[in-house]
Amino acid sequence: QCQLSGLWRNDQDSLMEISALRDNGDFHGQYLTRVTLSGGCAQVSPLRGAQQQLGGEGWPTFAFTVRWDKFSNATTAFVGQCFVDAGGKEMLSTVWLLREAVGSLEEDWKATR
Repeated sequence: QCQLSGLWRNDQDSLMEISALRDNGDFHGQYLTRVTLSGGCAQVSPLRGAQQQLGGEGWPTFAFTVRWDKFSNATTAFVGQCFVDAGGKEMLSTVWLLREAVGSLEEDWKATR
């Protein structure tokens, strides 16, 4: 079974630390991104999420948000699933959607990546 809590590194060399999951599947942690919209230094940002609670079998799905409020006016939502590969390595497969604040409804088209 894949354990979501712990320290994770992605292919962009960003780090994510997820605290122990609560009984209801909720979790929190922090995300240290190496990729920023502003081009500035990487900073730690808070994350909150939930894991789908399964029995003793299966690969859990999860979702979390990261608030980049220390260096950007944006929020990112991630959804994914936790797997264990043939070699026993735990892996997270995720997709994300970033929303950056814009100044008007006319600029809305460029706010989501």
